[in-house]
Amino acid sequence: MHLTQALHKARREHPDRTALVCAQRRTGYAEFGDRVERVAGALQSLGLQPGDRVAFLGYNSDFAVEAFYASWWAGAVLAPVNCRWSIEEMAFSLVDCGARVLVVDEQFAPLVEPLRARVPTLETVIGVGATQAFNGTVSYEALIAGATPVADARRHGDDAAVLFYTGGTTGRSKGVLLSHAGLYTTTLASIAIGQRAPGVACLHALPMFHVAGLAMMLQAMVAQDTQILLPAFDPAAFIELMEREHVVEAALVPTMIRRLIDHPALVGRTLDSLERLYYGGSSIDGTLLEQTIERLPHLSLTQFYGMTETSGIAVALPAWCHGEESRAQGRHLAAGLPTACMEVRIATPNGEECARGEVGEVWLRGPGVMLRYWGLPEATAQALQNGWMRTGDGGRIDGDGLLYIVDRLKDMIVTGGENVYSTEVENAVLSLPGVAQCAVLGVPDKDWGERVHAVLVLQPGATVDAAAVVAHCKQLIAGYKCPRSIEFRAELPVSGAGKLLKYKLREAYWTGRERQVA
Repeated sequence: MHLTQALHKARREHPDRTALVCAQRRTGYAEFGDRVERVAGALQSLGLQPGDRVAFLGYNSDFAVEAFYASWWAGAVLAPVNCRWSIEEMAFSLVDCGARVLVVDEQFAPLVEPLRARVPTLETVIGVGATQAFNGTVSYEALIAGATPVADARRHGDDAAVLFYTGGTTGRSKGVLLSHAGLYTTTLASIAIGQRAPGVACLHALPMFHVAGLAMMLQAMVAQDTQILLPAFDPAAFIELMEREHVVEAALVPTMIRRLIDHPALVGRTLDSLERLYYGGSSIDGTLLEQTIERLPHLSLTQFYGMTETSGIAVALPAWCHGEESRAQGRHLAAGLPTACMEVRIATPNGEECARGEVGEVWLRGPGVMLRYWGLPEATAQALQNGWMRTGDGGRIDGDGLLYIVDRLKDMIVTGGENVYSTEVENAVLSLPGVAQCAVLGVPDKDWGERVHAVLVLQPGATVDAAAVVAHCKQLIAGYKCPRSIEFRAELPVSGAGKLLKYKLREAYWTGRERQVA
């Protein structure tokens, strides 16, 4: 299996169907395939070898989809760069993976020179979106015009396809290496969930520098859909595109759903064309789910649960679990059932399988499980156990086989669909002069699901306020990782052995709740 299979099939069967819609540009499958061949040819003419990493920095666009497929067509490994990162985080990922080529959207032109200075392996920076080259980049369109189309490299099976960087428990990001077969199999299994018609209009609002956004793009390509690209989520723009393009499918994280449901632009509109809405990234609270069903009762809702290390979707809560009877029985609180290509087990700390209904760590196994962490053999060995991926989530399986997530065993916060590892934030805060100790945790938040909360102990005589902490963090880490609330204490709770007892800090916020995660 290779990810370019879907493009071969679509351009052969539906060459005149619109493949991509972005701003005022509309690209048919035949033209899309031709451009991919030329971009791939240009990449190879730059000396790119099979397995080399091609990075992409930009928002959702038709250029992004082209660059992704051209990377695979050329035999390269795609390395998406999170647009929301600080420049230091971006540079770290590019240095760590040894990226030789960076494709960058014109909106990020000011970052070109700083990244060049920080990433010595970068040989070529290609600028997209502008009519002319900018900041010393090579023009994307000029490359296409002068390139010779090349044959598909057809890298497949366990060949590496994508390298995603996620937050790290030790304070550094980890590169998650995913294979062609893993991503393609996961895509097919995801399409099998629900009643999905091929060839419809699908709107991409989830960022494709995340595995969830990439997963939806791959599903739409296999289904030969018309893909509508929304650069960044905005409720009014989302609604306008829905109506203009008669969108049938879309995916959002719960924070986006909240913004959509509450937006004035939705008043008087029913979004009749939208038949299927997929959500994930974090749990949806019962109140928001009821409001969504009340406001858009015709929608078929499906929740996806997974992680970057499982090529995205591993478990799905099908539409029938969102019905009135199922909601009365609490099924809507479940993560769902494993997909056709994924196994789920609940394990004890020593790796033995728990009894049905007992809480333990969620382990996942299937072809979508990552190849490895890039350059981190010890972390890989800790995460993978005989093919099983240890998720770090605490869960249980009920009598119907539904998986429920009840706690987070690893020190991670999910805020607005973004994963934030507490250690990353703590390291940033502790580098601020005057801070002696710091504990970061996720606390409930009605808008973000969870928010990043920091508890600080200052050095004797130091004067540091919350604004200074946030401003300092923003220089080092992405804005969404920075604390949204801060409290100062004289001391932090510790055990007799001096170990921080973070659960005691959490108790004040989570006591009385059915789940210890949002």
